Formats: sequence, structure tokens, C-alpha cells
Amino acid sequence: MNNLTVVVAGGSSPSGVAAATAFSQAGHRVYTIGSSPDRIKAAAAASTEASGHPVTPLVCDLSDHAAVERLAAEITDDAGGVDGVLHLVGGWRGGTSLLDQSDEDWDFLHRQAVQTLRNTSRAFLPALLASPAGRFVMVGSTIAEHPTAKGANYAAAKAAAEAWTLSVADAFRTSETGSAAAVVLAVKSLVDEAQRAAHPERKFPGYTDVTQLAQAALGLFGEDAADLNGTRRILPAWNA
Repeated sequence: MNNLTVVVAGGSSPSGVAAATAFSQAGHRVYTIGSSPDRIKAAAAASTEASGHPVTPLVCDLSDHAAVERLAAEITDDAGGVDGVLHLVGGWRGGTSLLDQSDEDWDFLHRQAVQTLRNTSRAFLPALLASPAGRFVMVGSTIAEHPTAKGANYAAAKAAAEAWTLSVADAFRTSETGSAAAVVLAVKSLVDEAQRAAHPERKFPGYTDVTQLAQAALGLFGEDAADLNGTRRILPAWNA
């Protein structure tokens, strides 16, 4: 589909830059969201340069529901609607055992992985339901299926976020339009060209490249919503 309006939540990250670039290159209008003005402006500029099309940076604390509601209203009014929301807000906190899974790490992961996702999905839900091709996409983790003691906080937070996304899928399923879909794109971890260049000795086994993630998200808009909604897709490794 052409001329979509897509919101990239967590746009300052390498995956955010890759997603904004891919959608902008495909001719879609992109708003990329971050909490740091300097970082999100730099990310949007990188995507604009790479794609040859303007990417709009906006600043918002996505853990603040009221702020996200205002953001959603601003974008919807400006663009005349929203067709896609990509939730790429991340962050890893781990340990060496179950006993050192700290409350501070849990609070961080809950805020980043769960709270930001809950806020964005609720704030943009009416716009996605009104779109002829509404898509809500999150990056899940394979660790949610196979949790480890040293990654218990992270696994629990990602599992909660995935469960919420499946609840969004149910909201889409029971709507009257039937044109929206919520999808989990699961990875072991993500890698980009800068990481590989900085650590040439590492193989990054099982990691998915951020450009693969971006293309997978872009491809979802060309598939039937009924087939997509509520699905969880594990993306391949970059060197598979």
C-alpha cells in the first residue's frame, strides 16, 4: 500500500533508524519518536539522508500515558490518520543468577518494554482501527519462550509485552473493520553494521540485522490483516 503514515516508537535506536529509512524509502510518511531531542533529531536526519525523503522527529516520554495521548492526537491531526505503529523501545538488563535480578532493573524493563507499549497501543488504537491497513508491530524476544535465570527480569518483561500485543490483536479481531492487525516480530537479539565493525572478532550468532527487521515490518502492510493478526514471527539470523 502507498502513502501510509507510520509512527516509529523508539526511533533513536539503530533499529529505529533502519525502520524509518525503509518506510520513508518506500514512499511513506514517517514520524520517529524518542525521549532525547538531540538523539531523535540525529536519527531522523540519518534516515532522511539515507532515504532521500523527510522523516519527522518528535520528542515524547513514552512511559507517560498522558504525553503519549497528546502525541497521538498531534500526529493524527497533522497527518490525517495513522496506519502503523512500530514499537522498538528496548533495553537489556541481566545478571548472573535469579538472585541478582534487581528491583531497579525490573522497574527499568517494565517501563521500557511494557509501559511504553501499553501507552502507545492504547493511544493509537482508534487511529489504527480507522485505517484501511492498521498495523501495530512490536519486537519480541525468543527468550520469552525459553527464559533463563540470569535473564529472568528481561524474559518476564518481554513476555508481558507480547501478551499485551496479543490482547491488542483481540481488540482488532473483535472490531467492526477487520482491517487492522497486531504482530510480534521475535528475535534473539539485534545487530547493525556499526556493531559488527566495532567488534569484528564477534560472530553475533542468531542475531537479526536491523535492516531485516525493518523490511519484515514493511512487508506486513502488504499482507492480509486476518492472516497476520495475533501472529508471532521469529526472524532469521543475519548470517543464516
